[in-house]
Amino acid sequence: MGKTMAEKIFERKVGKPVHPGDIVVAPVDWAMGQDGTTPLAIQSFEEMNGKSVFRPDRVVFVIDHNAPSPLESVSRLHDLMRSFARKFGIRVFEVGEGVCHELMMSRGLVVPGDLVVGADSHTCTYGAIGAFSTGIGSTELAVVMMTGKLWFKVPESLCVRLSGELPPGVFAKDVILHIAALLGADGATYQAIEFHGPVVERLGVEERATLTNMAVEVGAKAGMVPPDEKTIRWVRERTDRPFEVVLPDPDAVYAKTLDIDCSGLVPQVAFPHRVDNVRPITEALGIPVREAFVGTCTNGRVPDLEVVARILRGRKVHPEVRLIVAPASKEAFLVALERGWVRDIVEAGGVFVPPGCGPCVGTHQGIPGDGWNVISTANRNFRGRMGNREASIYLASPATVAASAIEGEIADPRKYLG
Repeated sequence: MGKTMAEKIFERKVGKPVHPGDIVVAPVDWAMGQDGTTPLAIQSFEEMNGKSVFRPDRVVFVIDHNAPSPLESVSRLHDLMRSFARKFGIRVFEVGEGVCHELMMSRGLVVPGDLVVGADSHTCTYGAIGAFSTGIGSTELAVVMMTGKLWFKVPESLCVRLSGELPPGVFAKDVILHIAALLGADGATYQAIEFHGPVVERLGVEERATLTNMAVEVGAKAGMVPPDEKTIRWVRERTDRPFEVVLPDPDAVYAKTLDIDCSGLVPQVAFPHRVDNVRPITEALGIPVREAFVGTCTNGRVPDLEVVARILRGRKVHPEVRLIVAPASKEAFLVALERGWVRDIVEAGGVFVPPGCGPCVGTHQGIPGDGWNVISTANRNFRGRMGNREASIYLASPATVAASAIEGEIADPRKYLG
């Protein structure tokens, strides 16, 4: 009986055969904490009388959720992270470096086959390059820092096969929103989703990360793409760490297989206040918007900024709309600057905020007003997610967000892309 990617990675880590449902204690390759979760992890570390960090060279802290600090109380928490990191030799990605998940991949830390945990639910993003990565709580992060290990239940796996070809104006974000509609918010609870098929193979690594990033939005423990030559080239451009690719067996056993022909897919929009409340663009056209947001660990990368600039070039943002752009990393911002995309977006009326999470978390930037509709490239649209329970968040691709910013209402991006 064949094995899935998740099963094979856990077998390598624990050195024995495993099956779905088994409880294992496994060594982790990386542990990550961000500024919304790490202070509590430090507190738990001290309450458990932690004296040393097991592998400080494999622990990373990222200041991205409230960056730059908007409050003196947050500044104290940031300094707590910096002080703890200095004491134990932990690397800190500072204000303006970017979103934690983008940095863990683009800076060459995570490689295929790794087992990674992070005190942030969207840690599942790194499965785009064939790692098993998953979110944990702050107390669990403290345990990992002390021991280098954590317990896991080996998940069942769900196979999603994406066939056909994406039509013009339809992107990875539209695909994963469509999957959320089909599965529902709990359709893959504690499963590892493997994304297969020709559509996935044609996507770039950054676009694959949009799929794996939102695996948690259907309840999954992890989202994974089998590494190919495209993956290997992308990783080797960023690190000289040795790695061994893990692929599923041809006869791997899945809890379920979902086959989707993407050839007829249209742009998708998730309506408030659930990620799985997804409808085709035709049912969203004309809904007025007051704020448009491009960014986050889902869609703030180079390809996302490129398509937004392409649509906005020579056009203007609607006077009633605030367009806010948060690059996923400093590197993505510099690429956009060098290629003229920043000028395109700013001249159109967009506003850039520092690389990081920005308005997504709703704590310091871009908080919408009462009754506002927001069109966002983020991964969540729960009530209050962006800082105001009286606002409504719609989720869509960067192209749809850009088109909507121009028209002042949810708009079909295909008319702007030819």
